[in-house]
Amino acid sequence: MKALTKPNILLIYTGGTIGMIKDADTGALKAFNFKKLIKGIPELKLLDCTIETVSFEKPIDSSNMQIKDWQKMAAIIEENYLNFDGFVVLHGSDTMSYSASALSFMFENLSKPIVFTGSQLPIGDLRTDAKENLITAIQIASLQDKGKPVIQEVSLYFEYKLYRGNRTTKISAEHFNAFTSPNFPELVESGVHLNVNTSILLKQKTTKKLKVNTSFDDNVLILKLFPGINKTILHALLHTPNLKGVILETYGSGNAPMENWFISEIDNAIQRGLHIVNVTQCSGGSVLMGTYETSTQLKEIGLISGKNITTEAAITKLMYLLGQNVANSVFKTIFETPLRGEMND
Repeated sequence: MKALTKPNILLIYTGGTIGMIKDADTGALKAFNFKKLIKGIPELKLLDCTIETVSFEKPIDSSNMQIKDWQKMAAIIEENYLNFDGFVVLHGSDTMSYSASALSFMFENLSKPIVFTGSQLPIGDLRTDAKENLITAIQIASLQDKGKPVIQEVSLYFEYKLYRGNRTTKISAEHFNAFTSPNFPELVESGVHLNVNTSILLKQKTTKKLKVNTSFDDNVLILKLFPGINKTILHALLHTPNLKGVILETYGSGNAPMENWFISEIDNAIQRGLHIVNVTQCSGGSVLMGTYETSTQLKEIGLISGKNITTEAAITKLMYLLGQNVANSVFKTIFETPLRGEMND
């Protein structure tokens, strides 16, 4: 009988509070040697898996996160994909939802877990949330059923809950429960036991080889509507040189001003080939264009429905599809179709 081998987990440190210490002189947080992070958590030795680590040469604050950094994460995972059973990405919390969303689109036919986590307090603080987040994230990445990983998607673990990465948004800069998934339940809840919501997990149904698509186009913007927005500003933004796509954050279930100048500016932009996605400003709920008179015209002129996608997932999906050179004739259809469970069908 063949002996069961422990799952191999690769820990990828990109930066963030979880790997910070306080400068004795200034009190400011700064990154420290990643190997010290592992030494500071002897509990990791109790986990039923083997752990290897890799770190960005220069750890970055997640506020400085760029497309090239997503590509670097993806490259590390792709290079090590066959040698490991799961991946845990340590990342600053500020842009973690953006990164988790971006990587979810990059990885096609993913059949192993990529778990993002971080912390609100440095690992060395007395009341830190870092240890629990890190230990449980690794444990979840190690979960297997009949020799196959239980989680086969990009996810985000924070404060006792594992979420689908592209369904998350950061809601607090102070509380330990910093993230929420407004329109989709948690994949796993950590208590005395790890309670896995197996019915909603993404499962790789084919044996297709992993495909990593890292081409993203950053000629995009997020435009949040507000009472008082004027024609001059809107016109200037929609005529930004090289602009290809816009996430339009509208009111409620996708509503916007009915003034002729507003509809005309949006319509003209779409006719010029600009891809405009309607996403609600609300923390939860869905765009339902046509429900109210204030969204009927938007539907008629061809706005893309973001349905119940988060802004973080919407902007990264937009950059991803533009980077894949999706044809204009099918762009709307593809955006409105769930690719990695980022929206309801």
